[in-house]
Amino acid sequence: MDFETVSAEDFGRALKGLGLNLLVRDAAAEASFLAAVFGMTVHRQSRDFAIMSYHGQIFQLHSDGTFASHPLYALLPEAGPRGAGLEIRLYETDPDIAAARAAAVADAVVLQEPKDKPHGLRECVIMCPNGYAWVPSRRI
Repeated sequence: MDFETVSAEDFGRALKGLGLNLLVRDAAAEASFLAAVFGMTVHRQSRDFAIMSYHGQIFQLHSDGTFASHPLYALLPEAGPRGAGLEIRLYETDPDIAAARAAAVADAVVLQEPKDKPHGLRECVIMCPNGYAWVPSRRI
């Protein structure tokens, strides 16, 4: 599927399995952050929407305004972090490289420095400007 030219209807009909859609204040800014820190690929980037791909997996970013008639819209915080209790794990991203990149990005916070964990992964926790916890990991 060509993510740059597919219609919204055809894209929607092609989705399967588990989907992830993050509501963000500015989809273009979040997409740029994800590309810079985690090396993700951005498709169809605008202020309101982006298709993201990461090692063959796709997910979507939507700006808050695109969800104005959705029941979640009323629950979104005006400011501060979002996504409390959600970890988005990236098993193909070196945590040391990602943490170094995140340190150079405004409003990104490395909540936990890279560390070897007893479950066989080296990982860290990075909070993006929208407040989602991203966990880049690599096998030890």
